[in-house]
Amino acid sequence: MKKSFAVFWKRNLAFAKLAIVSNLEYRLNYFVDVIVQPVLTTGIEILLWFAVFKGANVQTINGFGREYYLSYALWAAFFARIATSWMYEFRMIEEISSGTINSLIVRPMSFYEYYLSQLLGYKFITTIISLIIPLIAAHYFNLPTIYSRVPLAVVLCFYYLILVHTISFLVCCVAFHLTKISSFTVAKNLLFWILMGELFPLDLTPEPYKSILLKLPFAGGVFLPVGYITNRIGLNEMITGFISVTISLVVLNALASVLWKKSLATYAGTGA
Repeated sequence: MKKSFAVFWKRNLAFAKLAIVSNLEYRLNYFVDVIVQPVLTTGIEILLWFAVFKGANVQTINGFGREYYLSYALWAAFFARIATSWMYEFRMIEEISSGTINSLIVRPMSFYEYYLSQLLGYKFITTIISLIIPLIAAHYFNLPTIYSRVPLAVVLCFYYLILVHTISFLVCCVAFHLTKISSFTVAKNLLFWILMGELFPLDLTPEPYKSILLKLPFAGGVFLPVGYITNRIGLNEMITGFISVTISLVVLNALASVLWKKSLATYAGTGA
């Protein structure tokens, strides 16, 4: 048992290192992905909230002042970058569509873990660098931020990322049966953009939609981590978020396992 776990850990650590090395190889692309895009996204969202408060001519919205929404926009852009996996989802779909998955399914590993480890490795190295941006900005502009809450918020976001990967895996299973499914990924990501709370804080929605959105696991991607850091929510809501993601992981992984086995049973690879 101990030996099997050691082999499993060593194998997946190698996959994670592979993702880190391959992404650092293209330095300009890495710089744009880690620095340029988050800065531009944050700038746009901050300008949006400036416009909202100026247009509404109010001092607070839902009990929070402008500085809280600027802090939310700053941290939401950071966590949203962690909680997405469209790049690896496209790669997984392409592996199946082209038939190159043949060279992976015959190896002593699972397709799920192969890409999950790479995803986590890449997100780990990007998080370390991109975290500098909101930390410096929040300190410089004196935005409401509880820095001691950042570690737990990052843990929840990474835990949620595993759920995102599981959903991507489910989408990829559809690629065994349909030729082009890239539109599924685009539609899914647009939906998640709203459900995670990146577009706006979920506690601004009216009841009963607010309670429903906060109980869904998708809130663990952006709203709960950001709300926890900016003091919009407390520890109890964070614990609820961990529980919601856990339940979703159990259900969706069970579904993914069944769908994967049925898909492989009908699969006839003709690619590389």
